[in-house]
Amino acid sequence: MVLVVVAIAQLMVVLDATIVNIALPSAQQALGFPNSDRQWVVTAYALAFGSLLLLGGRLGDMFSRKRVFITGLAGFAVSSAIGGAATSFEMLVTARTLQGAFGAILAPAALGTLVSTFRDPRERGKAFGVFGSVAAGGGAVGLILGGVLTQYLSWRYTLYVNLIFAAIAIAGALAYLRSSAPDTRPRMDWPGTVLASSGLFLLVFGFSHAETAGWAGPVTIGCLVGGVLLLTGFVLAEQRVSHPLLPLRVIRDRTRGGAYASVGLAGIAIFGVFLFLTFYLQQVKGYSPVTSGLLFLPFVGCILLSSNVSSIVGLPRLGPRVLIASGMVLAAAAMVYLTRLTVTSSYVPHVLPALLVMGLGFGMIFSPAINTATAGVRREDSGVASALVNTMQQVGGSIGTSALSTIALTATAGYLVAHHASPLAPAIAATHGYTRAFAVAAGLLGVGVIVAVVLLPSRRRLAELRTAAEQAEQAAAAARTAGPAAGPRVATPVTVIPVAIVCCWPVTRPGAERRPGPAVASARR
Repeated sequence: MVLVVVAIAQLMVVLDATIVNIALPSAQQALGFPNSDRQWVVTAYALAFGSLLLLGGRLGDMFSRKRVFITGLAGFAVSSAIGGAATSFEMLVTARTLQGAFGAILAPAALGTLVSTFRDPRERGKAFGVFGSVAAGGGAVGLILGGVLTQYLSWRYTLYVNLIFAAIAIAGALAYLRSSAPDTRPRMDWPGTVLASSGLFLLVFGFSHAETAGWAGPVTIGCLVGGVLLLTGFVLAEQRVSHPLLPLRVIRDRTRGGAYASVGLAGIAIFGVFLFLTFYLQQVKGYSPVTSGLLFLPFVGCILLSSNVSSIVGLPRLGPRVLIASGMVLAAAAMVYLTRLTVTSSYVPHVLPALLVMGLGFGMIFSPAINTATAGVRREDSGVASALVNTMQQVGGSIGTSALSTIALTATAGYLVAHHASPLAPAIAATHGYTRAFAVAAGLLGVGVIVAVVLLPSRRRLAELRTAAEQAEQAAAAARTAGPAAGPRVATPVTVIPVAIVCCWPVTRPGAERRPGPAVASARR
């Protein structure tokens, strides 16, 4: 039941990124705000969610994760009710901002609960199979549900529906989640919180602003450069504080670094699929929002199948390197297939095969990557490690939406300049832009293949990481039980190297000075 509760909460957060997009035209008509303000309904949520994720993850490590989880659920529900009852544009944007803030508290608490609850590798595989299905397929569910609610009820119900999800999840959390707080509560790293939140805010805003103002605009450049500088300052500051917001040991590990990079690259591609394929089906082929959403059902079904099989069966036998690299190859092949779309293409022969293959591919990416990103992490770091997964997916989605939109619009404009005389020129030009975006997404997934092969561990190496983490937890528990009389603990020497794509060597080699042969052999696996 813990898994069901967490899955409902995660679904509520993920589908909210797309369900409101379908309802946006109806909301605009009802509240009477101009096209120039429409983007803020989406951007407000993305800004609050993306910039506060690390803070939300650390709160789960500092306090009872059950209380943080329920607080996030309740706050998200209240914010959704305010948005559903909005009588003005300002009220709607405020509600969406609050949704993003409470979502940043809820999402890391949900994943952190899975990390701390399911420690057995087989049970963990089942749990992350379900969680990965929700993380990858929730956006498509949002398209379907948003279309149905908007067409048959009202756009307001795309927000009110969260009250139902939240009520079920809160009841389940009260009944089944255990309340556990850390033995010693770490202090909050406020300078690091300000630097990280400000840097992520500027990055997400810069990418969102580029979609409408272009990449050469001073605001876009200033936000992106400022965001990078603030995040650089954040990394430097975290090296000098005793209780960092993000312990750098979490991201310096090559295994977790590769998993985070895989989630980010897949996030860029999958948000691009939702965006441009939805536009193609509705604007070029003329399908209704409900029909367009239903046409994504095969994609959702394949993700459900692939996520669970990959985590339960594939990960223990093959390891994350093989699974994620293979998923990247399948997703890239599906993107290449979509580059052949034309205005006369039909759904079954030209879209459906790509959706099926893409669903299988993304299912092989997200579940193993999320599982690997939190494997071997200390219990006290599980919240912030979980927050990084959501951060990479959110930032990846922002990059995908803005960068791929710019590429598609540029290609569309160029085609119209050369072929403006044809009656079908607008539709052909739009399709040309979409296919160009699919080609770029395929290239990014190709980079993901390289990242997976170079950085991610084999099956045996992943098992070693989990065993080492379990032994460290047992030693820490024994030291806390023994108390000061047991004497000082001797730290195990650890060699740490910053993660980089060009790195081909493991960043942690505990005990290497005692047994150089096995450590080196393990590193080369």
